[in-house]
Amino acid sequence: MQIYLDTADVNEIKEYVELGLCDGVTTNPSILAKGGADIRTAISAIAKVVNGPVNVEPIALDYDGIIKEAEEYSNIGKNIVIKLPMIKEGLKAVATLKKRKIMTSLTLVFSPAQALLAAKAGADFVIPFVGRVDDGGAYGTEMVAQIMQIFQIYQFKAKVLAASIRTPMHVIELASAGVDIVSVPKSVLETMLKHPYTDAGIKKFLEDWNKKKT
Repeated sequence: MQIYLDTADVNEIKEYVELGLCDGVTTNPSILAKGGADIRTAISAIAKVVNGPVNVEPIALDYDGIIKEAEEYSNIGKNIVIKLPMIKEGLKAVATLKKRKIMTSLTLVFSPAQALLAAKAGADFVIPFVGRVDDGGAYGTEMVAQIMQIFQIYQFKAKVLAASIRTPMHVIELASAGVDIVSVPKSVLETMLKHPYTDAGIKKFLEDWNKKKT
């Protein structure tokens, strides 16, 4: 299972690339807007730090506008993935961009039915939102497990990139379902790294060592 960092903060990305825990990056207009920098400058900086895919979402929602922005972003680097909403215009753009050898992902997927159509359209990545499905009273990780089963049955080439990850348990349940990729914020990774027994063990080892020295 690959881990993508859901951020536009280059320092965060560098930190986790150095740890070997960042296989790619996902961004969206909200994340990039928080950074304050020019969007293309920010994306270019991210693309240079991480070797894996960098998901970038156009603002346009019409076909012509999507294609124009997608071509501009794809010129930034070979690892740019154009992240499109799961709407008809997005599906139409996927077919065109595929012919132009530009990688795509379809985002804001909230059901196995949407995921099936996204894979059929030829997207390289399909992005179901786990936490937001939970908010609606269903189980996001179960939805992703269904998607994985469908993709395996029909041998779709699209990879499932689970997003809206809020807890380490989300990550573990998704890993158990065999998901290809999880996109997580730094806060979730930090929580996954820590355990009170680890800290207690380190403390005990140091105490025992210091006693021996004295």
